[in-house]
Parts: sequence; C-alpha cells; structure tokens
Amino acid sequence: MFYYLLKYVLLGPLLRLVFRPRIEGLEHVPSEGAAIVAGNHLSFSDHFLMPAILKRRITFLAKAEYFTGPGLKGRLTAFFFRSAGQIPVDRSGKDAGQAAIREGLGVLSKDELLGIYPEGTRSHDGRLYKGKVGVAVMALKAGVPVIPCAMIGTFEAQPPGKVIPNVHPVVIRFGKPLDFSRYEGMENEKAILRAITDEIMYAILSLSEQEYVDRYAAVVKAEEVAAAKERKFRRMPLS
Repeated sequence: MFYYLLKYVLLGPLLRLVFRPRIEGLEHVPSEGAAIVAGNHLSFSDHFLMPAILKRRITFLAKAEYFTGPGLKGRLTAFFFRSAGQIPVDRSGKDAGQAAIREGLGVLSKDELLGIYPEGTRSHDGRLYKGKVGVAVMALKAGVPVIPCAMIGTFEAQPPGKVIPNVHPVVIRFGKPLDFSRYEGMENEKAILRAITDEIMYAILSLSEQEYVDRYAAVVKAEEVAAAKERKFRRMPLS
C-alpha cells in the first residue's frame, strides 16, 4: 500500500517535477509476467526514478547498508526503502552473490519485475563498468527476458555525495528484451554466464553511450581510494 502512496502521491509527482524525465522505449517493458530490468547505476535517485515512471511495480535489490544505518536517519531510510519495495542484500562475504540470486529468483517466481544493476555498485565517475554474472544466472534459472535500461543525466543531477539534486534533464531509455533461452540449462557454465552478461552490458552501453571500462567498478574505486591515501601520506610533513 505504501509503495503506491509513494509512487502516485508522495514521491512520484515530486520526482517527475524535479527531473522531468523523458521516457523512451517503454513499450519494451512487458505489461505482465516476470522479467529482469538491468540498468546502469549512476545516482542514488536511480532507485526511485524508474519505479516512478513504470506502470508496473518493480523490486530492486539494494545494498544492505541502506537498511542498517544508525540513529533516526538510519531508521527512516530503512523504512523508506522497505516501503518502496527494495530488498536488502548483504554484499560482503563469499555468500553475498548467492544471497542476491536467491532473493532475485524469489521476486521473479511471483511473475514480477526485478530491477538490478549488474555493475554491483554506483559508478563513481559516470563511466559504465564490467557487469557481474549474477544477472545471467537469474535470467537462465528463471527463464525470463532481460530488458536493458539506461539512466542518462542522473549522474549530473545527483552525483555521489550530493544530497539535494541539481535541476538537470534526465532520460530513461529501455531497449528491446534480450532472450537467452538458447542457453537453457547452462547456468553453471562460466563462459556462458560471462558471454550473457557481456551481451547485457553491451546493450546498456548502446543505450547510454557511456565510456566503458572492462573492469569491476568496486575494484577501480578501491584502487583510487588507496592511491589517494598514499598521495596524502606522501604530502604529510616529517616531524
């Protein structure tokens, strides 16, 4: 109930007013049945813009940190994400990927739309990064199509660390559904999963026209943070 209150009364109209999103290819999103919507991830606002413009309800897998923050702000954030239909996924530990797949398959088993960001995290610099194969596993196990989606302009509207969004035009572009039924039963073949994931990422890239980096975003982020710390340490005066 609160999901639809957010969508049609509290949040949806505000998001459409602030971002004025232009929607392209909405006809590619099926009106019924299970499907995966796989998109790039540029901004915190991505979680809410897509649900606001889709006619159907969509459930996203969201990082568990959104649900475990301390204090009043943390509790309000957790309540907001749960009310918006987001599912917490712990991204730490060796079983993190399996937990995400299990939760995603649960959504698809109910003939619903599942939203997922194959990069696994927000892009910190606006580029598109290598996708993780969990999206391929879910597509094959559930036997559902994957609809590629590109969020364009949300990085400029609300880059990482920006709380109040800028007024900036946003385009949400959906591509034709990708059918991977030819790979049925091959969800344990690593080469097949990589090929499917790369095909999905190429479809997203074609829609978004971002610069592509064939490395995982989390690895690049960690390297840049480590390099920044090293530069800072080198600049510290010796006592």
